[in-house]
Amino acid sequence: MNVVRKLGFALGLPIGLIAIWWVTTANSTSFFVPKPQPLLNTFIETWFSERFMTDVVPSVTRFAIGVAAAIFLGIGLGLFIGTVTWLRKLTEPVLEFFRAIPPPVLVPVLMLVFGVTDTMKIAVIISGSIWPVLLNTVEGVRSVDSVLSDTCRTYGIGGASRFRYLVLRSASPQIMAGIRQSLSIGLILMVISEMFASSSGLGFTIVQFQRGFAVDEMWSGIVVLGLIGIILSILFQFTERRVLGWYHAQREVQRGR
Repeated sequence: MNVVRKLGFALGLPIGLIAIWWVTTANSTSFFVPKPQPLLNTFIETWFSERFMTDVVPSVTRFAIGVAAAIFLGIGLGLFIGTVTWLRKLTEPVLEFFRAIPPPVLVPVLMLVFGVTDTMKIAVIISGSIWPVLLNTVEGVRSVDSVLSDTCRTYGIGGASRFRYLVLRSASPQIMAGIRQSLSIGLILMVISEMFASSSGLGFTIVQFQRGFAVDEMWSGIVVLGLIGIILSILFQFTERRVLGWYHAQREVQRGR
């Protein structure tokens, strides 16, 4: 029964929106608003072909490398900065300055530095995706319970053990929240970097469809991006449930009280 209810909540709104779309476009003659059935046919013809390997795979690969690097660097730097008090105070103004710069503005600069290459596109993704992870990690380290910290000190728990079982564990919920934000930012920057200067990828292809007035194909590319977002969300939730199993169990116990 719970499975049916979950499926109902997960699929109810999408099915309802598709039904509304179907009804409202049934007699439409607008060139810019595709109908569901033609769009589905175009989606299959466009993306279940060699275009999947030439556009989707390169985009997803660049996204995966960029976000993975951002997560690795963000967690590493965040743990270091958050642990060292004087370093956190020293770097806070600089971090806030760079965080405030919109990543798309850096695209021309990175193009000059790296050229129109995959490295440039990955650098664009890293430049925006790193900040949620880095800043959430710093805040997570700062918010370690002082009572637990004193308890560790009292029982002589220090060094790597304190870092692993207290600091990293206490900061992990905020780190995962930062990672979730970085995934959506990374996906947006992946498309932007490909729209500026590229010869392949989803962003490039969608712009080419738009310029060629291939409206159905353009919308099918947007659908592909939406599906990638859904897959990322499912994978993240699956991973988070296992990494933060103790945290979710603790919250369920608190709700039970």
